[in-house]
Amino acid sequence: MPISNQQAATHPFLKALYRDDYYPDHVVDRGRDVLLRLCERIEAERPADLDALYVLTQAATEEFNDLQAAFEEADSDIETVAREEIAEDFWFVAETYGFETADAEELIATRDW
Repeated sequence: MPISNQQAATHPFLKALYRDDYYPDHVVDRGRDVLLRLCERIEAERPADLDALYVLTQAATEEFNDLQAAFEEADSDIETVAREEIAEDFWFVAETYGFETADAEELIATRDW
């Protein structure tokens, strides 16, 4: 399902990771896809409140947890720069879909990176 929110559809997710050769594009692509699927789920499920949003964002965070092995296999890691970039994009998604009062840490509470 294509994303209807133009701000989300055109956002350069994980931009800082694409600019840094330490992060392999083929793995960063998978992370970008996680964020795009999150946008699709928000549009399809239309969470009614923050608790419903957190269910979606934390499921997407679990997908990033699973990507850690792919980063490691490519001699990379989800370290400080990546953690901040990923967290900022989760916040961007929450804000874009009208959840300006979301807790940034709660959005990614299930992270292990």
